Amino acid sequence: MKRVNAVVVGAGAAGGIVAKELATAGLSVVLLERGKWYTAWDGRKDDLRNQRTTILGNAFGPEDDGTQRVVVDAAGATRIVLASEGAYSNNAACVGGGTLSYGAQAWRYLPQDFRMRSTYGAPPGSSLEDWPISYDDLEPFYEKAEYEIGVSGDYSGTPFHGPRKRPLPMPPLPPGHEYGILEPAARRLGLHPFHIPMARNSVPYNGRGPCMRCRWCCGFACEADAKNGSQNTVIPVALNTGNCELRTECMAKEILTDGRGHARGVAYFDARGHLREQLADVVVVSGCATESARLLLNSKSRLFPNGLGNRYDMVGRNLQGHHYTGALGYFDYDTYDDIGPGASIAVSDYNHGTPGLCGGGMLANEFIRLPVHTLDRLPPGTPRWGKGHKDAMRAWHKRTIVVMGPTQQIPTASGRVTLDPVVRDKWGLPVVRLSGNVHPATFEIGDVQARRAEAWLKEAGAIHTALMSGHPQTVSAGQHQAGTCRMGNEPRASVVNKFCQIHDVDNVFVIDSSVHVTNGGFNPALTVMAVAYYASEALVRNWKGTRFRS
Repeated sequence: MKRVNAVVVGAGAAGGIVAKELATAGLSVVLLERGKWYTAWDGRKDDLRNQRTTILGNAFGPEDDGTQRVVVDAAGATRIVLASEGAYSNNAACVGGGTLSYGAQAWRYLPQDFRMRSTYGAPPGSSLEDWPISYDDLEPFYEKAEYEIGVSGDYSGTPFHGPRKRPLPMPPLPPGHEYGILEPAARRLGLHPFHIPMARNSVPYNGRGPCMRCRWCCGFACEADAKNGSQNTVIPVALNTGNCELRTECMAKEILTDGRGHARGVAYFDARGHLREQLADVVVVSGCATESARLLLNSKSRLFPNGLGNRYDMVGRNLQGHHYTGALGYFDYDTYDDIGPGASIAVSDYNHGTPGLCGGGMLANEFIRLPVHTLDRLPPGTPRWGKGHKDAMRAWHKRTIVVMGPTQQIPTASGRVTLDPVVRDKWGLPVVRLSGNVHPATFEIGDVQARRAEAWLKEAGAIHTALMSGHPQTVSAGQHQAGTCRMGNEPRASVVNKFCQIHDVDNVFVIDSSVHVTNGGFNPALTVMAVAYYASEALVRNWKGTRFRS
């Protein structure tokens, strides 16, 4: 095949932005995606088959067709998990990646989130570090993401945010019933409630209409195309330049290198299962924290016997997810108004500054709960079937509110992605092996956050509450996975430099959540996008200078 300037592996939140930025700068680009280009009509409104409730499988991939992983539990026992199981820690496998079906919360990290070690010190046994870049470095790229992708919301109600030059481009969606219940209660507690920033059209924007407020949102593709991901924003722009070719159902096998240690392209399996080679001047890996690490580890050669960028055994380490904690409140009146997306109000008062805690997290009301989500949120003692169960569903499904948020997870070097020595996928490649335990400091933060959520619900009038602060011992790599190809200045302690360029190979970049040093107390999607814009600018600048030819 014809050699191109760049091959980008993964068409998700980051990969789509990279492809667009390179293509509009005049580079020829091939964008490889292991999944398909789905629409809302490919994943109908099935409560049991979506990216959030995978009882009948993932609506937007990957399928249980030989796509599997090995998970090592806290006791050291191993088991094989399929893509439809929660322990697989899936995002999605499709054009747009997780942004096709995510809840679309679009948070900027706080300035302190980039300086966690300087702010708190590193808890014993952790690998907590500062980022090599700051909030100020990313601020213009946060703004670019908010305006190009499209974000609605309003930060004016809270002082807890970094400096910004412009407000969000769209106003928030009109508040729902839960907002009206929780907002005055938060103010009585001395908190600063505000409208959640959402990558979702509240008004017509960039040629697409506004959210129609349906209940099938988080976990589903948007029927009105009002939820903004890479598949309906930057990827079409990239393709329209004529400089970018998208190839779907293509699974990357390895990054090819020459005798001098430079990357020369990517070997991949096409939709028919044929092994192909796409030669390129630059390779960008944007597969997500688990799959990007896997690709580097599978890219072995004489010069890189342990995998590309893995000279110091750093690839795959510092795996993080988010420990979600909060509380469930039961009310003696209807709180449910059936108006999506549900999540609308948040507080960031607790992200930092609590004595004795290493960070914190935001708290917000949860997305609309489908009936299946209520099954494990019924009062203790509720029968699992029969009339008693039906009566409980009728009584409580519309009379509960969940307040929760992503707890800042404290990373450890032992939380990691490796290659399983035995298990192979349908392409014959070693599968991801997930191992490592959650640092105890994460549980300390989560327990406090759960009690804070409970206090908010009680102030709002909940007649009963239940804490949601489970302690999963094994490291999480779910929807918010991060950290496996850490960004840093020191090659012995990181995989890429501050521009997401692999230390050992100057024409290979890793641009996705795997470069995050910490994962913040927020949903990370907007930070993934901002880093992609930031790193792409540096890539284009260097390309026009040296073209990475030493």
